Amino acid sequence: MPQDKIVIRGAREHNLKNIDVTIPRDKIVVITGLSGSGKSSLAFDTIFAEGQRRYIESLSAYARQFLDKMEKPDVDHIDGLSPAISIDQKGTTHNPRSTVGTVTEIYDYLRLLYARIGHPHCPNCGREVSQQTIQQIVDAVLNLPENSRIMLLAPLVQGRKGEYKNIFEEMRRAGYVRVRVDGKILDLSDEIDLDKQKKHTIEVVVDRLVIHKERATTSPDHDENHLSPFGQRSTLKKVAERPTLYDVNAEDHNEQGRDDELSLDVLSSRLQEEKSDPALRQRLSDSLETTLKLGGGVVLVSIIDGEEILFSEKAACVYCGISLPEIAPRTFSFNSPHGACPTCTGLGTQQEIDVERIVTHPEVSLLQGAIAPWSKVVNGSQWHASILEALAHKYDFSLDTPWRELTEEQQQKVLYGTSEPLTIRYTPHHGHARKYTINFEGVIPNLDRRYKQTDSESIREEIENYMSARVCPDCHGARLKPETLAITVGGRNIVQVTDLSIVLAQRFFKELEAEAAGNAERAIAPIVNGQGKKKNGNDNPLKRDPYAKIDPREPLVQVTLTERERFIGRQVLKEIRARLQFLVDVGLEYLTLDRAAASLSGGEAQRIRLATQIGSGLMGVLYILDEPSIGLHQRDNERLIKTLVRLRNLGNTLLVVEHDEDTMRAADYIIDIGPGAGEHGGEVVAEGTYADIVANTNSLTGDYLSRRRRIKLPPQRREGNGHFLTISGARENNLKNITVDIPLGEFVVVTGVSGSGKSTLITDILYRKLAHTFFRAHDKPGAHDAIEGLEHLDKVIDIDQSPIGRTPRSNPATYTNAFTGIRELFAQVPESKIRGYLPGRFSFNVKGGRCEACKGEGIVKIEMNFLPDVYVPCEVCKGKRYNREALEIHFKGKNIADVLDMTIEEAMSFFANVPSIYNKMKTLNEVGLGYMRLGQPATTLSGGEAQRVKLATELARRATGRTMYILDEPTTGLHFADVDRLLQVLQRLVDNGNTIVVIEHNLEVIKSADWIIDLGPAGGDAGGQVIAQGTPDDVAENEQSFTGHFLQRMFNEEIALAKAHHAENQVVVG
Repeated sequence: MPQDKIVIRGAREHNLKNIDVTIPRDKIVVITGLSGSGKSSLAFDTIFAEGQRRYIESLSAYARQFLDKMEKPDVDHIDGLSPAISIDQKGTTHNPRSTVGTVTEIYDYLRLLYARIGHPHCPNCGREVSQQTIQQIVDAVLNLPENSRIMLLAPLVQGRKGEYKNIFEEMRRAGYVRVRVDGKILDLSDEIDLDKQKKHTIEVVVDRLVIHKERATTSPDHDENHLSPFGQRSTLKKVAERPTLYDVNAEDHNEQGRDDELSLDVLSSRLQEEKSDPALRQRLSDSLETTLKLGGGVVLVSIIDGEEILFSEKAACVYCGISLPEIAPRTFSFNSPHGACPTCTGLGTQQEIDVERIVTHPEVSLLQGAIAPWSKVVNGSQWHASILEALAHKYDFSLDTPWRELTEEQQQKVLYGTSEPLTIRYTPHHGHARKYTINFEGVIPNLDRRYKQTDSESIREEIENYMSARVCPDCHGARLKPETLAITVGGRNIVQVTDLSIVLAQRFFKELEAEAAGNAERAIAPIVNGQGKKKNGNDNPLKRDPYAKIDPREPLVQVTLTERERFIGRQVLKEIRARLQFLVDVGLEYLTLDRAAASLSGGEAQRIRLATQIGSGLMGVLYILDEPSIGLHQRDNERLIKTLVRLRNLGNTLLVVEHDEDTMRAADYIIDIGPGAGEHGGEVVAEGTYADIVANTNSLTGDYLSRRRRIKLPPQRREGNGHFLTISGARENNLKNITVDIPLGEFVVVTGVSGSGKSTLITDILYRKLAHTFFRAHDKPGAHDAIEGLEHLDKVIDIDQSPIGRTPRSNPATYTNAFTGIRELFAQVPESKIRGYLPGRFSFNVKGGRCEACKGEGIVKIEMNFLPDVYVPCEVCKGKRYNREALEIHFKGKNIADVLDMTIEEAMSFFANVPSIYNKMKTLNEVGLGYMRLGQPATTLSGGEAQRVKLATELARRATGRTMYILDEPTTGLHFADVDRLLQVLQRLVDNGNTIVVIEHNLEVIKSADWIIDLGPAGGDAGGQVIAQGTPDDVAENEQSFTGHFLQRMFNEEIALAKAHHAENQVVVG
């Protein structure tokens, strides 16, 4: 068997018609076709499933027990199959701890970088804290400026009250001459009296020196005071010029092998070897050792008439008395107790009772249900009513007064309670009226207490309905401990770096490694600076705000790396830069590294995984991708295609399920599945190069690519109903306080590059506001000033591509509510009436008519231990889901199981005389789902199919003409022909007087709009502005609009095609 091909024989999974397919290896292969034609069945459910199954089967039985068992796909055999990796559109995770940084592993490398070259600071005062050996401190002291006159001081007392006579006496007996008390030098031979009610700082003078460039000696002017701890005088000499880190050349580095963690001790030893006077170092080392011992590991080097430098053998700030833990990668992990903020446990947020979720109806009174948690008990519980009456009497308000008309004090008493006792009169059901004195704790404290104390999950879930996530008051959303945030690289802490967008993070790391003037002087700055300098005893250095965001208009890096730091971090920085570039290549430069993974769209999550795979550098792998172009603007498509080509060039095979024309043009091979969808699909219609597909007249894809078929422009643009919905002051996320007018009664498309703010504007602000207004939804709208024109609408409907059900028991019949009519119809059959059967008898979800052997599933799972579980039809009902009695009832010769097995087209004819069912079947057929079976499990529907079921359900309802429909990228998973059919459905909804608002990148949809709102100009911080508003023709003429540029190109192509068509007609006529 040739090794340059993947050969599939007899694929029959789902609707595949026993097809044979040959896929060339190490190529980009696109699988295309109508929605529901069998593309995913071939790519994911057959090829990927078999690749995964073979890998798992190759593991030991012990290892397999920890993995999900995979069912063998319905295929004869597959040859030449490589290890397969699936990159689909499913969200990365719902774990609130996952971020873009953690998913891409960039944050792991950042943690390692900060652990190795980070500069710790005191979280209290901001002084730099460093941990040094005596050898390093000696080097630092000898490298002070020429003629520096210094004192070595050992801190004994730091800001504490007392007289400390015992300390002074102890120092005298040890032979010391001077101490410094509160900044003043005092002679120990004198009597020192301190005010015991005041705080004092005491340091003993161990030695005094003068540092010269060529030599270091004791000061001749003060030689008599240069005593060792034993009262002996000493002389120090220094001969060698001090070397810098630049004396350590590349050859020296290579001698150390590939050790990225070149320690400071190694550099210090090299410096030491170049000094010619061992006695010099020995004397200073002895004095420092004594000082450190006296000072508890701390030495203060005071430069006369200058600065003071603090050195420490421990990572601690002696000024604040704060000890810092050992710095390790886990120190920067918000998933570890070593780094996570203890208040929010690393989440950055806390669940708190939300007043807005409690007071859901401020326009009504307490008795009418203004307080949501009380809505069920106020009128039904005499005890609660008595409490409210006593509260209202005490604070002088009526229970019939609307909430918003109560004073702020009265509202606070209801919400937060009162410390003053309340006297209530209460009459039990069986007994006499009595008086009770109680303390009213308030709604919010009551809910908070019950939430923390209860063991009932149902009660916790109920209370969570009244809670919202609030930013942690201690870490301000940073997730980490204060001491972790005080560790910097380039003058920035790790949270400030992850708060940058991908493109700004690239700039940060570029600036970080830049050669800078003064780097030589700063090469030993971590040693010389010790824990920071102070001038003339000034003890208030400027402290940085660890929570302040970096202003992109200023230099991102405050201090560049030293040669040593660059050497240590070179491999880590290389990995970080590479992964950032991969994210840029797939069009995600607008994301920030701290963006929650759960907030990503399916397309963004898929491209992140794609970038991660490129970073892995694997070769010989079969990658299977599901529409990677989803969510990408045409501007970014070229970068994505280059990324796919790079992945192929590594030696991998890419199998891409895709409808994007640019991706198909870049493909090496195309497989077109069809000719129709569902029962009418599952065959290979055409395969070959792009040119082969275009030339194939049997290929519907080829027809659209060759423009033999095309989606035509609408004959005219609508003018709307004259009303507008105006969103003013929109400033959520990256929106720049914009004002947007949405004309009602029109087909409106919101466009813009990825990350420009489309979903924020339409979903987070507009939809949430409308849902809150019409349905009292809990989700709070994004930040904005106001939305005007709501009175012209009566409801809002969000039609997305989420599943219509999460279990196989949901299907198109149940979702459209057609199944209710069908069951009622069977219950009206004379035989049913004789037997006393009700509609519930024909439900497979409840006891009565369903088969109890399989619980109405129709299949039974047989566990095979270490082999995949086997699903077989139920032996009792033969897969029909109902028991014998229910199946004996027939309507027009069909039982209930036969009806569920009908296609939509068959059901239209079967129920032609039952309007309530026929109308639903008709709308399902109109949206292109005629091939689908009534009882097809919801879990087997594609995203596009699920969305069209929802659209059909809305079409079947009686239109009010005042509904706004919101769709976010409805063309996901849709073929050119599917898009054409979808547009016809959407245009029908607008013709009925409704308003359609669509977020979309597909140019076929954009050109069909009545009105376009284009956001940009770029993604992230560079977006959030309105670039253009108007008809497609207006936007196409806007030179500032990326969307307009591609729209103009499409219009030019339309004009050229029209001219060519006209010329052909002229030739025919002639």
